[in-house]
Amino acid sequence: MPDQVHIHDLWRPALEILILAVVIYFASRFLRGTRGWPVVIGFVIVLLALALTTTILNLQVLRWLLGTFSAFFAVAVIIIFQPELRRMLAELGNLPLFASVSEQRESIEVIIQTCERLAEVKIGALIAVEQSIQLQEVVESGVPVDCDATPEMLETIFFPNNAIHDGGVILKGDRIAFAACIFPLTQRSDLNKSLGTRHRAAIGLSEETDAVIVVVSEETGLISHAYKGQLVRGVTLEELRAFLTAVLVQPNKSRGIIEWFRNQFGEHHKPGAAVIIQHEPRPPAKNPGKVN
Repeated sequence: MPDQVHIHDLWRPALEILILAVVIYFASRFLRGTRGWPVVIGFVIVLLALALTTTILNLQVLRWLLGTFSAFFAVAVIIIFQPELRRMLAELGNLPLFASVSEQRESIEVIIQTCERLAEVKIGALIAVEQSIQLQEVVESGVPVDCDATPEMLETIFFPNNAIHDGGVILKGDRIAFAACIFPLTQRSDLNKSLGTRHRAAIGLSEETDAVIVVVSEETGLISHAYKGQLVRGVTLEELRAFLTAVLVQPNKSRGIIEWFRNQFGEHHKPGAAVIIQHEPRPPAKNPGKVN
């Protein structure tokens, strides 16, 4: 009986320590590399210095002040890191758990229809579909749009001489988040010199994030897609639909949550070697049927 009481008294503190350790670890992994990370370091250093000083020198008044204002410190942390907390909650809300398969397929069809229309008239396009990694931390500039993603709206954005037609578009779910974004160009030197800026930007963004990037060539009207450093050029609309469905439609929603936590709190995505697969030039198919 005494042993049972002793074990009962120990597992609760151990569980509390474990939960706090996991929360602190995940929070540090999430904030690392963001603009709020130096503030975290400075805040922790000041807090530890004050606590250590009051303990060693037995400063009763300062210790009382630290205990009294601990609640205000918690509020200050929430205020200081409000953008990071908001981003984390927004990404959690965009997990596949909260998006139906039909909505994901509708977003894919928007991309397919846009590419079909733009390829026919040879209007260049660069579309990035955001997944678990926040693209705004990687791309430069960008004009906030925040509207429903429709083929008509995407055509309007990429129409020549439009004020925001240069650069790429970022899609978040079924919405156009930003336009006129400057994606990072790949730094690889072994690529074909004929590869244009749009394709190099697509490879560069796919090397640094888990986004799916679709490119329409302005010169040839060919459609390409890039993912995890691999560029596939000259695909048909059916091939593009199959690829987007395989990557973006999550049949196993729990797997999407695991992937989100892995990207947020695991090792950062490391750029790999850019692989280019060239298909034979083929005209884009017209009026393709939807895949159920």
